[in-house]
Amino acid sequence: MGNDVTLDAVDREILFQLARDGRMSNVVLARRVGLTPPPCLRRVKRLEDAGVITGYRADVSPEALGRSLEVVLSVDIAVNNLQTVEEFEADVAAHDEVLEFRRMFGRPDYYIRVAVSDQVAYERFLSQKIMMLPAVSRVDSHLTMKRIKG
Repeated sequence: MGNDVTLDAVDREILFQLARDGRMSNVVLARRVGLTPPPCLRRVKRLEDAGVITGYRADVSPEALGRSLEVVLSVDIAVNNLQTVEEFEADVAAHDEVLEFRRMFGRPDYYIRVAVSDQVAYERFLSQKIMMLPAVSRVDSHLTMKRIKG
């Protein structure tokens, strides 16, 4: 968090409700957390300004975007100097197919979650956008069978 903010029970309930439905109106949110709309809106604004609420997003169906194949890559890199790490991370993060990108402690060095249209598109993504990066030493692909949560 940007600023030190103490969260009380009402703040935590606001966060819980917004995490479940970030599109609800302030009037509905206020009713759910037991406030009137003006103080509820002030609390939400304070949480946004403090960096506790970092944004709002829409969950979009991968199928609607033509990206129904989801793959998690375990990636190890060969060189661990700062410049190589920064270049690798910038290159990978720039690809639209990348949904999530995490640097890990231990092995593997990275987890990358990607969504593509099909197996041919995945092979092209892997061979032309990941395996060609000079830092990459090993990639293991894990195809998603079924998304259970998230």
